[in-house]
Amino acid sequence: MNSIMAKSFDNREGWIWMDGDFIPWKKATMHVINQGLHYASAVFEGERAYNGKIFKSKEHTERLFKSAEIMGIEIPFSHEQIDHAKNDLLQKMNLKNCYVRPIVWRGSNQMGLSTSNADVHVAIAVWDDWHSYFKIEKRLEGLKLITSPWKRPSPETAPSNAKASGPYVICTMSKEYAENKGYDDALMLDYRNYVAEGTGANIFFIKGNDIHTPIADCFLNGITRQTVIEMVKKQGLNLVEKHILPNEIENYDEALLTGTAAEITPIKSIDDINYSTGKNTTSYKLMNDFTDLVNSSI
Repeated sequence: MNSIMAKSFDNREGWIWMDGDFIPWKKATMHVINQGLHYASAVFEGERAYNGKIFKSKEHTERLFKSAEIMGIEIPFSHEQIDHAKNDLLQKMNLKNCYVRPIVWRGSNQMGLSTSNADVHVAIAVWDDWHSYFKIEKRLEGLKLITSPWKRPSPETAPSNAKASGPYVICTMSKEYAENKGYDDALMLDYRNYVAEGTGANIFFIKGNDIHTPIADCFLNGITRQTVIEMVKKQGLNLVEKHILPNEIENYDEALLTGTAAEITPIKSIDDINYSTGKNTTSYKLMNDFTDLVNSSI
C-alpha cells in the first residue's frame, strides 16, 4: 500500500480535486445539510488506472454526464475538463495503479425535493488500496454467492441507466445480507424474477463455448461488461444476451462477475449450485485475457 494512504477514507494525506481546485484530502468536506446527502441527489463513476493510464476514461466520463442528464443535473464542467482533472490528480497523487472516483452532487443552496435552485458540485478522488474489489486469493478460488431478497426495480421505478447513488441502497443491503450469512456477495434478481447481476458487478454464465449474460434492461450496462462482450466475441465464443431464470443457472458449468472494481472474478457457487473454477476453466482464461487487454491499452 502506498505510504500516503491510511485506512480511514476521511483521514488520509494527499489531494482531492473539487470544483476546479486541488483540496487537501482532509479538508475536502461539505456541509451536512445538502441534497446529495439527504435525497441521494448524486451520480458517480468507478474507474481504474493501470500503470498511470485510466482504462476507458472517456467512456466513463461520457457515462457520468449521461447519468447526470438522466437525473436532471447539469455538470458545471466540460467532458475535457473532467478528463484532464482525472489525469492531473493521478500525477499530483503520484499514483500509477489505483481506483478513480468522480462524483457529482447537488449541494446546500436549497433543501426539499425541488431542485430549481440547486447548486452542483464535482469532486474526484483516487486511492491505491482497492487493487481489486475481492482479494486475489478469493478471485482464484471463486466467490460464494447467495440470492438476495432485494430485487432490481423496474426502469419505471428507478433510473437504471444512470450510475446514481440512490439505487445503490439495495446493493448495500444485499451485500450486508450475504456477508452476514457467510457469503462473499449476493445474486440479485430483477422485478420480473429474472437473474440480474451481483451487488456491484454484472454476471456471466458459461457452458462450453457458449457465454450467456442477462439483458441489461433494468440494471447498469457496465463498461467492463461491454468490454468483456466485445472481447469474447473476438475470440469466437458464442455470446448471448438473454433473460435467465433462477432455475436455469444450474445448467451452466461456470459463472463470473465483471466490473471496474471486480475486474473479472470467477464464481464458485450460488446458493447450493457449484461451478468449476481454477486454471483449467474458461473463467480463468478470461480473467487473464482481460489483464492482457488492459495492459495492451496502456
